Amino acid sequence: MGKAPRQNGARRSKLGDARTGKRFPLNLPITIRKGKAAKGAKATTSNVSAAGIYIEGDENLEIGSSIDFDIVLPAKVVGSDKDVEITCKGRVVRQDGKGKKGKSGIACVIDTYKFVRKK
Repeated sequence: MGKAPRQNGARRSKLGDARTGKRFPLNLPITIRKGKAAKGAKATTSNVSAAGIYIEGDENLEIGSSIDFDIVLPAKVVGSDKDVEITCKGRVVRQDGKGKKGKSGIACVIDTYKFVRKK
């Protein structure tokens, strides 16, 4: 058996194979909670897909750690009169060093999620 064919002359990385679904470049507010902490750290999404999320923030999260996070979809974005919150449980799969804005990049897999209409 030979090697897998190259796409557009580029070599596919293992990480590229693990990514699924279309990613959307959304900058949304997010709250990250570790463990049973009631108060969470604030951050911003950089891109979102059905299976995962990339976050830019000040949090130092270990790869493999479980986290809870809430993403707020503004009312005007979803065509509602109230914001919609997505409550998620996930796992950290990658942490990048400080980026352009001095924030760390954190890639997470979304294991479960629930939409919550804000009151």
